[in-house]
Amino acid sequence: MPERVYIFDTTLRDGEQSPGASLNVEEKLEIARQLERLGVDVIEAGFPISSPGDFQAVQAVSRIVRECTVCGLTRAVQKDIDTAAEALKEAVRPRIHTGLGVSDVHLQHKLRISREEALERGVNAVKHARKYVEDVEYFLEDSGRADPVYLCQVIEAVIHAGATVINIPDTTGYCTPDEYGALIRFVCENVPNISRAVVSVHCHDDLGLAAANSLAGVLNGARQIECTINGIGERAGNTCLEEVVMAMRTRKDRFDLETGINTREMYRTSRMVSTATGILVQPNKAIVGANAFAHSSGIHQDGVLKERTTYEIIDPQDVGINESKIVLTARSGRHALAHRLAELGYSFDEVQIDRLYQSFLELADRKKQVYDQDLQKLVSNETSTVRQTWELLHVQVSCGDKMIPTATVTVRNNEGSMITDSCHGTGPVDAVYRAVNRIVKEPNELIEFSIQAVTEGIDALADVTVRIRHGNDVYTGRGAHTDIVVASGRAYVHALNKLIDRAVAPSAQEAAPAQP
Repeated sequence: MPERVYIFDTTLRDGEQSPGASLNVEEKLEIARQLERLGVDVIEAGFPISSPGDFQAVQAVSRIVRECTVCGLTRAVQKDIDTAAEALKEAVRPRIHTGLGVSDVHLQHKLRISREEALERGVNAVKHARKYVEDVEYFLEDSGRADPVYLCQVIEAVIHAGATVINIPDTTGYCTPDEYGALIRFVCENVPNISRAVVSVHCHDDLGLAAANSLAGVLNGARQIECTINGIGERAGNTCLEEVVMAMRTRKDRFDLETGINTREMYRTSRMVSTATGILVQPNKAIVGANAFAHSSGIHQDGVLKERTTYEIIDPQDVGINESKIVLTARSGRHALAHRLAELGYSFDEVQIDRLYQSFLELADRKKQVYDQDLQKLVSNETSTVRQTWELLHVQVSCGDKMIPTATVTVRNNEGSMITDSCHGTGPVDAVYRAVNRIVKEPNELIEFSIQAVTEGIDALADVTVRIRHGNDVYTGRGAHTDIVVASGRAYVHALNKLIDRAVAPSAQEAAPAQP
């Protein structure tokens, strides 16, 4: 019988540390519920000591998640551990994840302590955490560049102190698969009490090797993989959950291992995280990218039509991508819309369908055909959890190479009042943003603007992502419309609503100390 590999998802903690990613508590809860449906074993919900918002998020996830272990990160500091324990006290399966750097570069330059002091701190942290929970994971930051002999000494000591999971991270993404696999094997063969703990791998993608290194780790004895949805995370990101799970599933001849993941929930989970964080999934992304199961070459198309496996090593339905499509146009009725949304994994009551149908008709009137990606964007716009202080109602612009770009906008506030104002700018989008600013009056700096077509064709739905900065905080906004300028205005107002929402009730997205 195949051995079990546990999937530790850190999307809500390490993934949220992606530059620009920002999740409020409601969004974290929505993702946590989906991760539970996906079948992950552990959800690392946040870093409770880092901010009141992060504490609230871990506490809220602990209350709703019943099937997964809920984990809170700490440094090897008693106050951190006390705070995490308080946040996790309502969890059915709580885990405290604590640890310390183990490489000489971290000990000397970041922590400025000796090897002996680091070992002592680690042991004390584990003992303190065990006063609260039975499940304690210990991370050894920067293991990939550490002295393997010292690494084994620390591991032996913290297991003796009560650690149940040992996290051996390649924090900087420095290792190659053969090196990292050998390190895991060395630990498994040279730590006398290693059988009392689960060995975990946590790899970063600085050299594009995170998935390969994680798989090398399990081939050499690790039985937990720490990963994120879509591979988001610090710098170049973390190990991608979809990639390692499907690699083990597809290459059973190479990996006689199994996970508890319901792979048919992968695509839905990927899109949910992308929508919530504002981090787009690149089209050629393995497993969940828009082109992962697309064939443009005539030779490929001929082969796939005759026998799918000629060019596809994964059945797209196994990851939640349904090949069959209902062509939706302005002549489609509510039943057709509800049926297609159900096929995509969404469940709505009649009132919600009626509201979505009106938005669908407006979109369908502007397009020849409405695609699945259009529907997913439509749903995300209609079901946003951000408090809508301002709503963009109308946009009108005049521009050209001989004209001064001018925009007139009408917005409605949450009290129902409609306000119209105009302004000029360097271009039509700039003019729209200046006109909105004259009304909303929320100081901010636009630091990023990106646009992509959700589907093909001249009538494609434009998906605009903007990031604005207010003080040290960054807010992401997204908007979609067949008119690029309108989509840009919606994205900007979405970001402003997040800024205003946080100003009223601070969310969980304050900066946290560097993690493994």
